[in-house]
Amino acid sequence: MTDYKKLILGFGVKDGRAYTWDGRTVYGSPLAVLARQGCDNGADEVLIYDHSESDEDHESVIGIMKETARTIDEPILVGGRVRRLEDVKKYLYAGASAVFLDVGREDNVDMMKEAADRFGREKIYAYLPNVSYIPRMEEYAQLGASVMIVRTSAQVPSLQELGEIGEGGHGTLIFCGGHDSIQDMAGELKIHFGCPQVQGAVLTLQEGKTGSCMEMKQILKSAGISTDTFESAVSWNDFKLNSDGLIPVIVQDYKSLEVLMLAYMDEEAFQATLTTGKMTYYSRSRRKLWLKGETSGHYQYVKSLKIDCDNDTILATVKQVGAACHTGNRSCFYTTLAEKEYKETNPLKVFEDVYHVILDRKEHPKEGSYTNYLFDKGIDKILKKLGEEATEIIIAAKNPDPEEIKYEISDFLYHMMVLMADKGVTWEEITEELANR
Repeated sequence: MTDYKKLILGFGVKDGRAYTWDGRTVYGSPLAVLARQGCDNGADEVLIYDHSESDEDHESVIGIMKETARTIDEPILVGGRVRRLEDVKKYLYAGASAVFLDVGREDNVDMMKEAADRFGREKIYAYLPNVSYIPRMEEYAQLGASVMIVRTSAQVPSLQELGEIGEGGHGTLIFCGGHDSIQDMAGELKIHFGCPQVQGAVLTLQEGKTGSCMEMKQILKSAGISTDTFESAVSWNDFKLNSDGLIPVIVQDYKSLEVLMLAYMDEEAFQATLTTGKMTYYSRSRRKLWLKGETSGHYQYVKSLKIDCDNDTILATVKQVGAACHTGNRSCFYTTLAEKEYKETNPLKVFEDVYHVILDRKEHPKEGSYTNYLFDKGIDKILKKLGEEATEIIIAAKNPDPEEIKYEISDFLYHMMVLMADKGVTWEEITEELANR
């Protein structure tokens, strides 16, 4: 667990729709939309309780989880309908970073050790449906649960309950929610977080308030409770400003590192950016603060802020919603003044380019194309070639010439991308899966 307190958005899912975590109140928006809004605005993780009853609905929930995992970068905790070890694997393959086992079902307790041994204890949590299970926390920890998720008897746990949790000495998450105001919920969180073992809270938020986690974090921060907020390592007073008292900000996409725009900040804009997690600038033409996306909806959510060696330029990496440029272009730098051809060597860019060529061949077949030959022959031929290329790598690895193994690995990667295209798997999904491990 981290050394700061986590705010985790909790949802229930059934019948293809998102509910409050207990499955009682339905949301109007899809889960992926709610999760994205919450995580963009400060939520540290998302918890999904699978309330499905039929196998068909269970598969539908798995599909919703996959869509949510593709939509957000933050960890997803999943559980609820675990009947066998295969269900744990399904959740993990759907994008969950950890799976919680409901100890209200004794068969979940029985499989806890096997699940922890197979998938790693860091991926197995115990869900305690009420406080009567708190005395067994040590047992669940010994079986392999790395974190306890405790549903307390009321909205606000009693000091006795918190004391019992504290005695266990395990990282614990507690449910919190149902309040009409963010201030009231933050007040409840202060009580939760008074217990050192409580490392986070699973929030039940009303629709329209799922984007309020950063606001709650700032309230908690003012009360001396550590949460994951943006803090500048360099004081504004140490920045070297231009003649207008401003500092230029270069803005990049956090995934592609594409340069999106250049803007300026004054101190108020800089502090607003740190507080809200949304890029805020000073508009030189309008001579006032400018929250990017306030009118267009094209917000820029902060991923990192860095200062250059002279302290006179900020580099921001952001999650860009929509277009960064007022013209509708993704980047403001869309006009080429001069250019020289060069060979692209950025690894992921090369993979993406080759992959898109393969996709184009699949969608627009070209006579004489080896790629189309593989697609025409079907999955068995693709797998046969992939197996052959894997064997060639092994043989090349036994030879002293490094050029040979580079050649064989390149062949293997090409055939692997043909398989990816055939199965509809993207490089983004692969890199996300690797990042989760």
